[in-house]
Amino acid sequence: MTSHKVLSLYRNFIRHGNRFATYNFRDYALRRSRDAFRANMSETSPEKISSFIAKAEHDLAIVKRQAAISQMYATGQPLVIETPKHSL
Repeated sequence: MTSHKVLSLYRNFIRHGNRFATYNFRDYALRRSRDAFRANMSETSPEKISSFIAKAEHDLAIVKRQAAISQMYATGQPLVIETPKHSL
């Protein structure tokens, strides 16, 4: 049950992190989420795992809220790094 919950939280972090309108915030949210989950991947203590899950749920609510706010104030102008590369 715990591994399913952790995997679900990870997917939600990635999903909602991709919703940021600006590249820098989106990249930061995704990188930070991946790093946090990888850092705690080998944890076996049930108490620590439950505290990590509780913190992740709290942080996910923040990411959801900030992604929604980010979409409200999007400029619509993508950065150069976001534009697709065209083959010659």
